[in-house]
Amino acid sequence: VPLQAYGGGVVQAGGSLRLSCVASGRTSSSYTLTWFRQVPGKEREFVAGSSGWRGGGNFYADSVKGRFTISRGSAKNTVYLEMNLLKAGDTAVYYCGFRLSGQGSRREVDYSHWGHGTLVTVSS
Repeated sequence: VPLQAYGGGVVQAGGSLRLSCVASGRTSSSYTLTWFRQVPGKEREFVAGSSGWRGGGNFYADSVKGRFTISRGSAKNTVYLEMNLLKAGDTAVYYCGFRLSGQGSRREVDYSHWGHGTLVTVSS
């Protein structure tokens, strides 16, 4: 499943940025899409996920809860990450991931496909 993420850039602390990711070739919504992020020298960490199960909802890392919002587009194969009140600690390469199961997961190993990543830099 090709994934294309875009929308990264440079923003000042306290600002906002919106990331987008398209899962090509998928027309249903019964799968999970997620955002992870990674900084050099550290493991990729979970940020937010959109469960494919009806009523499964969205789920977030504690570090971004209340500041970031994940949502699906009307076509369901697009996932957005609205990031508000950005902090320097949010600086990272952000990756979108795909999991065929509709059950959401915070584990990187549960996702079978990844986009190339988009860099978000928050200047203080």
